[in-house]
Amino acid sequence: MSDNTPAQSSSDPTDDPWASLRAFTGARIALGRTGTSVPLRESLAFRLAHAHARDAVYSVLAAEQLLTDLGQLKLAVCQVKSQAQNRQEYLQRPDLGRKLDEASKALLAEQAATCDIAIILADGLSATAINEHAVPLLRLLLPQLQRAGFRLAPITLAEQARVAIGDEIGALLKARLALVLIGERPGLSSPDSLGAYFTYGPRPGLTDEARNCVSNIRPEGLVYPLAADKLFFLLQESLRRQLSGVGLKDESGLLG
Repeated sequence: MSDNTPAQSSSDPTDDPWASLRAFTGARIALGRTGTSVPLRESLAFRLAHAHARDAVYSVLAAEQLLTDLGQLKLAVCQVKSQAQNRQEYLQRPDLGRKLDEASKALLAEQAATCDIAIILADGLSATAINEHAVPLLRLLLPQLQRAGFRLAPITLAEQARVAIGDEIGALLKARLALVLIGERPGLSSPDSLGAYFTYGPRPGLTDEARNCVSNIRPEGLVYPLAADKLFFLLQESLRRQLSGVGLKDESGLLG
């Protein structure tokens, strides 16, 4: 008697056909559904990601640990604050996060000496990003800058700070270029993304077209070695060509 049993598929019916695509992105794709809703697992994962993003916005700089780690890089560190008095005011008044308070201005004026690059670490909208990624990036970037002979200002650690605070800091330190490492606005898959913004000829009043940005620096995004190489190339070009912003393009050939 013939066997009419259907042949079994060689693939496991429980295999997720989207798994290979998920390996290339942290985006929320192919969540599936239960009736008209997403599965409970995905609903809970969304709530957890949202909680991580909110926590990042209200995170604070791990100042003591950062000072210890930065001390190992053998550069002086200045701690400054913006005019925002607390996190709530910082979130409600972005303008205050772009300006230094009076005590910070006086401190930086005392440190002023003509230099090529002023590096600023700013909490931004995710101090978690600075706490986790700034020092590992600097461990790779600083040796390249030092070997190239660039004169570096003391590193500035800025609290309740926005990107534009780097313009005032760079001007007070008499730097040719200001590099701001800052925690970026958290996403639902990236609460700890680090951004690097730099401006040639920093001074108060500049706007975003005067800056360049290298974003999403973290192990799950633009990894430290590649980010350091991109930044080194761009910073060299900025200082050589005496410009930044829309006039300066990334022609390094390095893939992100």
